[in-house]
Amino acid sequence: MAERTEKIAKGINDAKSNAVMLEKTKKEYEEILSRARAEANKVFQDGKKEAEAKKILMLEDAKNQVASIIQNGKKTLEVEKAKTVEEARKEIVNLAMLAAEKILSNKQDLNNLS
Repeated sequence: MAERTEKIAKGINDAKSNAVMLEKTKKEYEEILSRARAEANKVFQDGKKEAEAKKILMLEDAKNQVASIIQNGKKTLEVEKAKTVEEARKEIVNLAMLAAEKILSNKQDLNNLS
């Protein structure tokens, strides 16, 4: 009977020991899970910040490219405008010379008739 009582006592002690070990393991598990969640959240937040920073850089780059395209377009327009004005000036000079030649030719023809 003493042996049986001893086995029962040992079984109760083992059960208590297992319960303590189980509680300890559960706390460790919850701590590890909590740290993992915190680390995952940190990684997510870091990724979010990095993505936002890249977005800002990409927008700035796009703005700079648009500004450059606009500036180049303005320069091209100014060059084309200058060419057009120069061509118009040359055409006006040529037309004035042709008109003057024609007037002089007509005047000379009238002088020859008289």
